[in-house]
Amino acid sequence: MYDYREIPFSPPDITDDEINEVVDTLKSGWITTGPKVKQFEKGIANYVGVNRAVCLNSATAAMELTLRILGVGPGDEVITTAYTYTATASVIHHVGAKIVLIDTSPKSYEMDYNQMEEAINEKTKVIIPVDIAGKMCNYEEIFRLVENKKNLFKPNSEIQETFNRVIVMADAAHSFGASQNGEKSGKVADFSCFSFHAVKNLTTSEGGAVVWRNDRGLDDNIIYNQYMLYSLHGQSKDALAKSKKGSWEYDIIYQAYKCNMTDIMASIGLAQLKTYSKKLEKRKQIIYSYDKGLLDENTVGISHLIPSNFSSGHLYFVEILDISLEERNKLINLLAKSGITCNVHYKPLPMLTAYKNLGFDINEYPNALRHYTRQISLPLHTKLSDIDIKFIIENFNLLKKQI
Repeated sequence: MYDYREIPFSPPDITDDEINEVVDTLKSGWITTGPKVKQFEKGIANYVGVNRAVCLNSATAAMELTLRILGVGPGDEVITTAYTYTATASVIHHVGAKIVLIDTSPKSYEMDYNQMEEAINEKTKVIIPVDIAGKMCNYEEIFRLVENKKNLFKPNSEIQETFNRVIVMADAAHSFGASQNGEKSGKVADFSCFSFHAVKNLTTSEGGAVVWRNDRGLDDNIIYNQYMLYSLHGQSKDALAKSKKGSWEYDIIYQAYKCNMTDIMASIGLAQLKTYSKKLEKRKQIIYSYDKGLLDENTVGISHLIPSNFSSGHLYFVEILDISLEERNKLINLLAKSGITCNVHYKPLPMLTAYKNLGFDINEYPNALRHYTRQISLPLHTKLSDIDIKFIIENFNLLKKQI
């Protein structure tokens, strides 16, 4: 066994294909939102199996714009999990709604769905489940519980009236390419927001997208145009449309935001999308090796490889059941000395200053705290070699015994 091997946590997998696509864009003379963004949107929609997709500069923007388009604002409540990155909850705060955080299940990183049901009331407009690590949440259960509380729902916008129940908006930042009961992530929740950040399975350096189901009575063109307006200052024409001869005239429909994707970003995504299925297969193989080499009665993980709920394999969690916070941190440091960069996903929101200032107390989320204390994220990316994987497994098992 090697004493040291430099293994980064999650480097982007960039090849000459991505570079050539970017060069082509730069040479085209069109680098902001234009034809390649529209092409990428079509590619995403086709991959997921929906009619339309909207590309933006982040999943965060996708989630916030969705809440605004749904008419969520002051006086409303939005439910999400305490075990997530701040982006999931900060967008609720941005639109002026109340953040309602739910503890995780004792044996899962998903929300405790019984607590979620109890939290639904007349002010609840949206639930944001988080597909953490790439595994889709139990949407069948979520929709069942939403239907149980349907009588409490009070719509305050036309689109909310179309649903006539609490709307389920997936934080699918991790789950692009995942599937549940044969349906890809993006076709299960009412709305799904993906991330293409640098560390994600498919990257555009920064970036994100939103898709919606086509069986909810929504007009795809109206919804798409709402995202276009909200993401480009409320301007009635984008730069591509204005660039046509004699087409300079435009209007500002309302004061909106600036969070569009550029053609440079989309060109990276177009190249990545072509090889995405192969990359998912590589992740599946790595996860299989990890599961076989790491998991035992004392070290557990997320089940990524269930045929009925196939994960995108974005993150590989291990949770050591009898470890303390101090021991967990020591193990991460020992792995780092061997060259293995690890991470922790996530520090529960009530532990963070911004959420403490809103009145959240981590003592009210004991399961989330317990998961956090014992959790380590190991490197999982398509640039890992077989030697890297073997090195990680051997060092993890050896160093775990030293704690």
